[in-house]
Amino acid sequence: MHSNYSLLETRVSYRLSSNSETEAPRLTDALRLSVQEQLIPGGTLQEKFETVTALGYHGIELRSAGGFRFQQREGELQAAVRDGVVISSACVDMQCFIGDLTSTRRMEARENLKSQLGVIARCGGRGVVAPASYGVLSKRLPPYRSPRSAEEDLDIITEALAELGQVAEQEGVCLFLEPLNRYEDFILNTLAQGVGAVQRAGTSGLRLCADFYHMNIEESDIAQSIVLAGEHVGHVHVSDSNRHEPGTGHVDWLSGMGALSAIGYQGWLALECRPRADLPTTLVRCHETVVRAQAALAYPGCGR
Repeated sequence: MHSNYSLLETRVSYRLSSNSETEAPRLTDALRLSVQEQLIPGGTLQEKFETVTALGYHGIELRSAGGFRFQQREGELQAAVRDGVVISSACVDMQCFIGDLTSTRRMEARENLKSQLGVIARCGGRGVVAPASYGVLSKRLPPYRSPRSAEEDLDIITEALAELGQVAEQEGVCLFLEPLNRYEDFILNTLAQGVGAVQRAGTSGLRLCADFYHMNIEESDIAQSIVLAGEHVGHVHVSDSNRHEPGTGHVDWLSGMGALSAIGYQGWLALECRPRADLPTTLVRCHETVVRAQAALAYPGCGR
């Protein structure tokens, strides 16, 4: 686990900002850590929140099920908020997506997302994370092709994103569009593609979710991709290169966190992973990995 940090002193590496020679990159005080609810021991959101805050986290990312089941949880969520639970965001847990192959499933996804944006706004969260598609097909696996052209794909998701972005804007939250890797999403795989989709939609209610696992597969340089996406990055998912918790793979957390610092990122870092260890150990390992990277950025010469 600690091998990722053996090079910290020599890798405040990537020159991410124009003033990097005179001032070490610093993460903003607004940066906070949350955990997806299914990763936290406990029977209620109140119990889960007590667990994660004791370990240094600041909030919970919900999983927002389709079939309008997330809306049915609003009473539970509101009660948790009244008890002091902090909800960072929601990540979709649906079977249909805005880039789906049939119009019926696309419309179902759109209507569910409208509902979820309203729920998360009323619970104090910053937004809902959703990809263009997930598990529909892959252009890297048989049959290797979509029944639509790439331009048709973009037209379909642009129309949906424009409407959903307006809904998010009206609710005072964001729809965080998440590019997934090539094996899971046949439409958007990189942050640059995500930026293009957001710009085409043309609404301030859209931002990107930068997921370190997917970036590890798709981006030539994770730090550079974050810097180039800049203000379009509104949410971050953290897991390592193997989809386990940070600290178990080969993601360069120092340069990744440095890139977030360089763009002035002030959002949440939400843990979304497949735990390699028991859940408490997973939560501690993720927290330690992120905090060590923050410390190395703030004090790059320490320990020489």
